[in-house]
Amino acid sequence: MSADLRAPTPGLPPVSILMYHQVGVFPAPRTHRALYCRASSFRAQMAYLAAFGYRVISLDAAIAGLFHGAPLAPRSVVLSFDDGYQGFIEHALPALQRHDFPAAVFMVSGLVGRRSEWLAADGRGDTPMLDAAGLRELHAAGITIGSHTVSHPKLSRLDAARIDAELRDSKASLEDLLGAPVEHLCYPFGDYDARVRDAALAAGYRSGLTCIRGAANTADNVFELPRKAISYGDNLIGYAWKLHMKHARKAAVQRY
Repeated sequence: MSADLRAPTPGLPPVSILMYHQVGVFPAPRTHRALYCRASSFRAQMAYLAAFGYRVISLDAAIAGLFHGAPLAPRSVVLSFDDGYQGFIEHALPALQRHDFPAAVFMVSGLVGRRSEWLAADGRGDTPMLDAAGLRELHAAGITIGSHTVSHPKLSRLDAARIDAELRDSKASLEDLLGAPVEHLCYPFGDYDARVRDAALAAGYRSGLTCIRGAANTADNVFELPRKAISYGDNLIGYAWKLHMKHARKAAVQRY
């Protein structure tokens, strides 16, 4: 299925692409709360989706429905996880498998088996990242592995050659590691511009995920997909509100 810059099909039911980062056990964060989701909250959220008739679908299925005319059920939800933290295997994967939910993990390819150096650089500590064995385990379990660039930069601040290298090298490295295509991109910090979007298309990606808030239906095209951020403080009432009501498009604040 090829990618292009058409808008989503109008009149479809809202599709929520939920944005997670780390899932685990943490002290209550004072800032950057959307970087964290307690494991207990995550389990409750997955149970909520299962109990209340949500259809958790793959990113591929969402794109096929939004842009290519495939059937799309009401209450469709995609689960996306940025950065590629090692804790995903312990804290998120069991809950996903309990409910047979697909998900997409976006990996910083230059930090496979290392630590979250971009967080340490601005004083937010560092966290173990998925290693090669963990990524292969997730791929074998049916988790979509996407690219989150090589080094997690703000892409719009780079020159064209560096943008191209961040996108193409990450894709090639992950494909070599997995022995499978890597077709989806998530922009670090949600930072992109028209040059980045067009470079993603040229590099062979089929989608680009942003930090713009709202239902995926409000995308300008498949390389500018909005999401709904799930934060440390979200109880089930807040979670339900985001799923049911927060469909309108809202500009992102670049903070991740």
